[in-house]
Amino acid sequence: MPLLNELIEYSNACIADTKGVCQKHRWACMRFLRDVESQGTLKFPYVFDEKRAEQFFAWAHLFKHRKGILSGQFIELEPFWKFALGNVYGWVNSVTLLRRFNKFYIQIARKNAKSQKLGLVGTYELGVMISKEGEMSEVYCAATKTEQAKVVYDEAVAMIEGCACLKGKFRVSYGRIWHNKTGSFMRALSEEDRKTGDGTNPQCGIIDEYHAHETSELYDVVETGMGARQQPLLGVITTAGPDLTRPCFMIEYNLVSKILSPGIGVKLDNYFALVCELDKNETSEDIVIGEKKIAPGELIDDISDPETWKKANPIICSYAEGREYLKKKYEEALEAPEKMRNFLTKHMDVWVNQREFAYMDMEQWKVCVGTFPDLSGQDVYVGGDLSTKDDLTSIGFEFFINDKYYIKQHSFLPEIALEKKISNNKKNPWQLWVDRGYITITEGAAVDYRFVKKWMIDEITKNQWKIKAMGFDPWNASQLLSDLVEEYGEETVIEIRQGVQTLSEPTKDLRTLVKARRIVHENDPVLNFAVQNAVVRIDHNGNIKLDKEKSNEKIDPLAAILNAHVRAMLREPDSVYNERGLLSLA
Repeated sequence: MPLLNELIEYSNACIADTKGVCQKHRWACMRFLRDVESQGTLKFPYVFDEKRAEQFFAWAHLFKHRKGILSGQFIELEPFWKFALGNVYGWVNSVTLLRRFNKFYIQIARKNAKSQKLGLVGTYELGVMISKEGEMSEVYCAATKTEQAKVVYDEAVAMIEGCACLKGKFRVSYGRIWHNKTGSFMRALSEEDRKTGDGTNPQCGIIDEYHAHETSELYDVVETGMGARQQPLLGVITTAGPDLTRPCFMIEYNLVSKILSPGIGVKLDNYFALVCELDKNETSEDIVIGEKKIAPGELIDDISDPETWKKANPIICSYAEGREYLKKKYEEALEAPEKMRNFLTKHMDVWVNQREFAYMDMEQWKVCVGTFPDLSGQDVYVGGDLSTKDDLTSIGFEFFINDKYYIKQHSFLPEIALEKKISNNKKNPWQLWVDRGYITITEGAAVDYRFVKKWMIDEITKNQWKIKAMGFDPWNASQLLSDLVEEYGEETVIEIRQGVQTLSEPTKDLRTLVKARRIVHENDPVLNFAVQNAVVRIDHNGNIKLDKEKSNEKIDPLAAILNAHVRAMLREPDSVYNERGLLSLA
């Protein structure tokens, strides 16, 4: 059967299989069929070249499986991988004949032959694609640790050394695979190389297990080095992970979800995307399937049903030994609940937020993104967390309108602190947040609280907000509080004691309101960052408060919101506030 017809049949079968194929996988197949229908038109100047794809498949067939039940047999790509890599290598521009896809993102669970396929991609780019450009090729296998980066590299070495027909064409030395004719090479690249990686000129960059990368530095080093190449290839293959602040989830996964979704329609014709995962409710409303109500962010699929495991494991679920392997992993997770996070991320390919004592379910938080009404003239509750003078200081605002709480923040950072964060290669885009107006930079080495006070008063005056209460952590804030009392009165400005007696109920209440979708926020990345970072301390009575010592990054914007929420959640006379541990500045 011609390859194009084979991929069309595969796509139609996946689209029909809602039990065994996840939504994003089906969307990728729908995208392929739309592209086939549109190929060669003025609006879509790409065509599927079967010979290009089959050339890659022929390269793969030169090598043998090294592990598993197929060990010793020549590699024949499974239907899933034939679809994925057939897309990557088959589509070309009908005018230039250069490849269409110079980026790809494939997310799939462990033990589904990722390393082998990346090894095939790397060696093909090293030994075949370069001859079309007539220059030396550089291929990099990038991961956070050298050991992980060498997984794909070692796979490629084993392939080359085990292939008799390639004898004399390649050599392995000094941690590199060399192509003898052109001097091209392939090597591992890890975070230890990030300081010196700017000199790279990749033909191909392979980012392995991107979920583990705390920053996008290696990705950026590889991508920015490709500018001089005529048809480079940047590939990401990963499983899901437990940290939703990392660039794999925050940037790539969210982007490819938009590329694939027919309802959103982000059009990036150069980016191939394919995700295999268990399905979640990704709407902003509860949905009902059968008799089960599923909240936003919750799994639709029943992880106890082995039939759904195929969604994340199209290869391993195709044979009995693989299905038995997953069954054992599931049983281990049931017996030892601490293993359930790994089962979900590594074997079911589900992004989770399950750090120990994490404060917020970030999927529920994400659902609370919304549009604010006109806030002019509204009642406002103000909270402040001044932190230390040489770090982040935050002001939070909370509005109660039509039974919902609208929350927003603004933060301040000394210019010296910003320079330090950037020079230390912090994993978060502080400068971008400044440029977009979420953080204001103050001159010098410390935040000037007089500047913060003026900004806050100007904001309140400009919007004609009616202040119901101002709550501040009194630590390091005596002068500011005195100034605000003089401005607004001691009945309005209060200290918020930072113990569990004051903060436990507001901290719990804010989380409950998020779950009930009665909180609305504007998707401010600095506030998102703080909420994701927050972990809680729990005492023997079940009281909780944010634990700044254990939170691995800044949480000040969230702390400011909570100081405002202490009063906003009550909206009752001062006598009640005092009973709950608040102290008027009388």
